[in-house]
Amino acid sequence: MSITFDKIKTITEIQATSGFERPMQDFMRQHITPHVDEVQTDGLGGIFGIKHAADTNAPRIMVASHMDEVGFMVSKIKPDGTLRVVSLGGWNPLVISAQRFTLFARNGVELPVITGGVPPHLMRGVGGAPAMPQVEDIIFDAGFADKAEAERYGVHPGAVIIPQTEAILTANQKNVISKAWDNRYGCLMVNELLEHLSENKIELPNTLIAGANVQEEVGLRGAHVSTTKFNPDLFFAVDCSPAQDTFDASADGRIGDGTLMRIFDPGHILLPTMRDFLLDTAESAGVKYQYYVSKGGTDAGAAHLKHAGIPSTTIGVCARYIHSHQTLFSLEDFDTAQAFLQEIVQGLDRSTVDLIRGTGV
Repeated sequence: MSITFDKIKTITEIQATSGFERPMQDFMRQHITPHVDEVQTDGLGGIFGIKHAADTNAPRIMVASHMDEVGFMVSKIKPDGTLRVVSLGGWNPLVISAQRFTLFARNGVELPVITGGVPPHLMRGVGGAPAMPQVEDIIFDAGFADKAEAERYGVHPGAVIIPQTEAILTANQKNVISKAWDNRYGCLMVNELLEHLSENKIELPNTLIAGANVQEEVGLRGAHVSTTKFNPDLFFAVDCSPAQDTFDASADGRIGDGTLMRIFDPGHILLPTMRDFLLDTAESAGVKYQYYVSKGGTDAGAAHLKHAGIPSTTIGVCARYIHSHQTLFSLEDFDTAQAFLQEIVQGLDRSTVDLIRGTGV
């Protein structure tokens, strides 16, 4: 069954950045609880549903998204009432200016704020081209008269600022434009997986631990905590990567070309046993995939180094223009990745997991 746009719209319009994932944690709890045996959280706020296997020797499989999207934190309130920030996650400074955000002040107060761009009128007669802005110099403006007024509205250093946009379908109805597909894609993948298993009464040959981490965008922090807590035999990050098809036709990552076979990134190398399992699963199920070499990392980079070493990988899709207000991605790619993930978790019995881990005969 194809994913519905309404589900994507709902989950991408939730505002939750690194360290401030509570709205997404509540959303995930609501959606995974009916489909699992129990729900557990870790000390930083990661949330996971557990489906226990009847066999006590069954392997433990962890499927983890992350709940945070990129955003900003107020670092200073200037005397004129404008704000300066530090980034939460990676931002290209060129995409920040002239955008709409929500500022989350004290006591749950939400305030509209924009980023200031210099109008061309004020640039006339100025020699030379504008320099690349630094994030800490970009003006965030909520319309306050001065610092005192900003403080009266509950604005303070440490308050977070998150993009505000509306998700829409493209004209051909094949793609979506929204914020935060990195990584509401993964959160929706987990929810759809657990719903599918529950509604179809599928008994797995493993104990499945499926949910979402916190603070991925600021250094894979949540994955260190959750993987330590749950100690799985295998770890599958579910995450979105940047498409490169509009910048270089020969580069990796084309929307509409299926799920990503992520063979390398700076923090993780796909083990040959895991690679062979993924390829065999995709090819036997007729899942469309594309090879992908990434310049960034996922939670697999943290998870595979925990305990005595946990074989890990990423089940991903690509999207254009991630880490901005407007990301464009394929509905078909989501369905492809979901079909792939369903096949993966159903195929991970003890003997298969032992082969992947190199402990099988």
